[in-house]
Amino acid sequence: MSLTEISRKLARAVDELAFAPPVAFVYNPLVYAWAPHAAYLERFGQGQKRVVFLGMNPGPFGMAQTGVPFGDVTMVRDFLGLGTGAEGLVLRPHPEHPKRPVTGFACRRSEVSGTRFWGWARARFGSAARFFRHAFVVNYCPLVFMDEAGRNVTPDKLTAAERQAVTKVCDRALRQMVALWKPTWVIGVGAFAETRAREALEGLDLQVGCILHPSPASPAANRGWAGQVDAQLEALGVRL
Repeated sequence: MSLTEISRKLARAVDELAFAPPVAFVYNPLVYAWAPHAAYLERFGQGQKRVVFLGMNPGPFGMAQTGVPFGDVTMVRDFLGLGTGAEGLVLRPHPEHPKRPVTGFACRRSEVSGTRFWGWARARFGSAARFFRHAFVVNYCPLVFMDEAGRNVTPDKLTAAERQAVTKVCDRALRQMVALWKPTWVIGVGAFAETRAREALEGLDLQVGCILHPSPASPAANRGWAGQVDAQLEALGVRL
């Protein structure tokens, strides 16, 4: 099974799930932003990868707009070189929260997590091609969850039954992707992603680690995130 086939299968599986309050809106960018997501997979996700960075789920101004993990529009367009022509086609989710519209690559809001993550990659490697030669970035869960007010609901805030349903399909997809990439390391971007990686990939011949999440909601991340990540990767012994 190819990477795009795994992603399409995951998109269909999570679309069949149901969620109760406080979740009121669910966006699936693997459906409405499939064009840029598929371009990202096909251009950068092929072949073996030494290190896989695992995010939690899309942000409202990142992957929710561009179909790319940590997908700040400017970074995706200028650093990754994605989003023009047919591969930039982004439709609209249904239903769509009026306070969280999806405008795709026309979105003027910046995603701080995305500018930090891809900014770090650009500063350390210079080009997307050099970064992706031995690394890749994927989100564990492809869904965006919001309450009635449009506030983000993270996967760890779902009910126990909902979390179990989500982890069943997302664990399976992650294992299938890892089988293609054959990484030495899977690095959770934040504690949630690290936990899911450890549980989903238990028994496989790889190592799991964690780096600080770049979210501005984290006080630690607002104090020189890139430098801290360099130190964490060095302490783990991760070489890119």
